[in-house]
Amino acid sequence: MGKLIDLISRLKENRYLEPEEFVTLLNGLEENPEDASFLQHEARETALHHFGKDIYIRGLIEFTNFCRNDCFYCGIRKSNLNAVRYHLSKSTILECCRIGYDLGFRTFVLQGGEDMSYTDHAMTDIIASIRRAYPDCAITLSVGEREKATYQEWFDAGANRYLLRHETADPEHYRKLHPMRLRSEHRMQCLRDLKSIGYQTGTGFMVGSPFQTTEHLAKDLQFIHKFEPEMIGIGPFLPHSETPFKNCAPGSMQRTLHLISILRLMRPNALIPSTTALGTIHPEGRELGILAGANVVMPNLSPLDVRKNYLLYDNKICTGEEAAESIDKLKERICRIGYRIVTDRGDYKKGDV
Repeated sequence: MGKLIDLISRLKENRYLEPEEFVTLLNGLEENPEDASFLQHEARETALHHFGKDIYIRGLIEFTNFCRNDCFYCGIRKSNLNAVRYHLSKSTILECCRIGYDLGFRTFVLQGGEDMSYTDHAMTDIIASIRRAYPDCAITLSVGEREKATYQEWFDAGANRYLLRHETADPEHYRKLHPMRLRSEHRMQCLRDLKSIGYQTGTGFMVGSPFQTTEHLAKDLQFIHKFEPEMIGIGPFLPHSETPFKNCAPGSMQRTLHLISILRLMRPNALIPSTTALGTIHPEGRELGILAGANVVMPNLSPLDVRKNYLLYDNKICTGEEAAESIDKLKERICRIGYRIVTDRGDYKKGDV
């Protein structure tokens, strides 16, 4: 048995490797496609064991692209004066949910920048209104860092899940990606707060972000092992022309797929999306993500006239088969690789992991 095969087998059995072993595995996979195929096969079999052929769908509502932050990689950073800003009214958000419900969505994801024009109580009202209208649906939030009391208020109003990527588990790397006001320690505390409240909590990181090393990725995997998130979202770094990182190279699709497979073996029951960034970097990126072990896709329910303005990176796909109204075409694509999209909340199940 080769060294990488041995590492993959131990990862599957123990659901963890030491940081230096993760480094060896990630570096070795780049040069050994046969071992990478074995990793993907093991991850796919693991996903099939826990989820069968089911792929869960989430209706993504990008309700604001205003943000108080100035993260160096993000296209909706407050310093981007060329961004066409918008925020959706409560009635428009509810209409997005109505359209999504009729299309078969049973999870709504409210994602936006840290737009403080939506007060904590205004968000509570939106969440409670969705909960009353769609009691059988899950509500996921992805609106950044808030105080624990705010997270609690939103949970009590009916939110079930929260997505907050840690971005990088290395504080020095974090500092190179964010302005001084933002602290890695605070972001990690937010994640701990969310989990303690009872949210199904999601975290994740960019693959190939500026200054990232394989050792940084090993720290990310170490953090995820300890934190045990219910959801894990990763995707390749993609540059935006209005950011300090506009000339940086994009992240590697292959390394992203390797990491999806590693994460599937680490967290067999996790909800792992095949992201829009993967679909942007490759025409069949979403399918490749599923074949690597992902089990969630997130079609866009935002109004057509604003989708093109929620640009975290350049050339983001925003119409076509990743759009919610094209769900039948997406179902066909997923069917062609042997899977099926299901109408299901797709909650995390502890079960036999």
